[in-house]
Amino acid sequence: MVAFPNPSIYEVLDRDHLGTIWQAARVAGVKPGTIRVWMSRGKIEPMDLGDDGPELFHLPTILQAAQVGPGRPRRAA
Repeated sequence: MVAFPNPSIYEVLDRDHLGTIWQAARVAGVKPGTIRVWMSRGKIEPMDLGDDGPELFHLPTILQAAQVGPGRPRRAA
């Protein structure tokens, strides 16, 4: 289970809230490699858009995950 789950794609009304790994890294204030580490450790995951396009991330969820300190991720409240 992911510590910071994404909302359903049907709840994301504004496509401006979705971004590439580079945009997610910019929002979080980290390098793109850190986003990959967060994914491998189960802190975050890309949105499931059901297509073969690029990985897109829910930027408000990335920002929420970035505000948590280092260490093992805990479940979001």
